[in-house]
Amino acid sequence: MINRANYLKARAFLKYVDQVTQLRPSSVKRYRFYLKHLLVWLGENPLDAASDIQPSFPARLSESRLDGRSGPLAPATAKKVIQVGRRFLTWAKLTYPAEMDSLPQLWIDSLRPPRIAEEPADHEFVTLDEIKAIASLGVDDGDVIMQRDRAAACLLYVSGMRAGAFVSLPIQALDLGAGSVQQWPSLGVRTKNSKSATTYLIDIPELVKPVHAWDQYVRASLPETAMWFTPTVNYWGDQRLSSRPPGTGRVSGLGKRMRKLFAAARLALQVPPQVPPRACRAGAAARPRHGRLQGGKHESDARRHPGHRPHLCATGRAGGEAQDQWPHEWQRGSRAIS
Repeated sequence: MINRANYLKARAFLKYVDQVTQLRPSSVKRYRFYLKHLLVWLGENPLDAASDIQPSFPARLSESRLDGRSGPLAPATAKKVIQVGRRFLTWAKLTYPAEMDSLPQLWIDSLRPPRIAEEPADHEFVTLDEIKAIASLGVDDGDVIMQRDRAAACLLYVSGMRAGAFVSLPIQALDLGAGSVQQWPSLGVRTKNSKSATTYLIDIPELVKPVHAWDQYVRASLPETAMWFTPTVNYWGDQRLSSRPPGTGRVSGLGKRMRKLFAAARLALQVPPQVPPRACRAGAAARPRHGRLQGGKHESDARRHPGHRPHLCATGRAGGEAQDQWPHEWQRGSRAIS
C-alpha cells in the first residue's frame, strides 16, 4: 500500500517539473515511472522516515523489480531511479520544510545507485549487405505501405536519424539533391532535447534509389508540411496517403512496420533470421569505438553527422556494433496506424 501523502507529493513534484522546469512530456512520463519505485519502497511509511527504512532504497533496487521479472534493474535504469528519487526528496524538503525536517539532507545526498553486475549484451545492428537486401526487396506497384516502409528503412540507414525525429520529419525537411536533412524543431521535427541540426546522408546508391522513388511519390501526393513517413488509410482496399500529423504512438508504429518489413525480407531473400528490426539506424552515423570507420569512401560522410553517436557496421563487416539503439518504445507492441 502506498502512503497517500507521499503519492500527493509525487504528483505535485511531477506538476512542478512539467510546468516550472518545463521538462518534455516524455521525460515527465519517465519521471513518473522512476518515482513509482521510491513510493513502493516507502509503502505506508511517511516520506520523512525514508532514512530509517531497511533494507535501504538502493539495496531494494538491487533485489527486486516492479514488472514481476526476476533479477535486479538494469544498471542504467537503477541510476536514473536514484537520480530522480534524490531530486524529488530534495524538492520535498524545500517545499515542505517543517514536515520533512527529520529527513537528513546528508542522507539524500548520499544516495547512490546499487552496484549491479551488468550482463554482457549482444549489440544488434544491420550490416550493409542486409540493408541492401531490404532495398532490393520486390514490392508490388500497388502496395504503397511496403514501398514506404522499404524507403524508410533505407533512409534510416543512410541518415542515422532517431526514431522520434524520423516519424516527425516533414517532406520539406529532406533535400535529396543536397543529401541533407534539416532536423529542426522549428519544422516540427522531434529531436533529442529540441536541438537543431542539419545532417547529411551517406551516398550509397543502392539505398538512395528507393528513397528517391518514395520521395517523388509522396511529394506529388501531399503538401510539403506532411510527414515523409506518412500514415496511410485503407479505403475499401485502396491505400491512400494521409497528411495528418504523427500521433504519440508513431514511434511504436515504425517499429511494428520495420518488423514486418524484415520478416518479409527474410522470407523472400533468405536474410539471416537474427537480423533485428530496430537497428536500421545504426548503419549511418558512425563513430567507431577505436577511432576509425572501416569502409573507405563512407568514412568522411559518416563524420558529417553531428546528431548521433552510434557505432556502425556500414561495410557489412560482422564486427560492427550499434551502441545507441532505438528507444524502449521501439520494442513494445503497437496500436499505431500503418
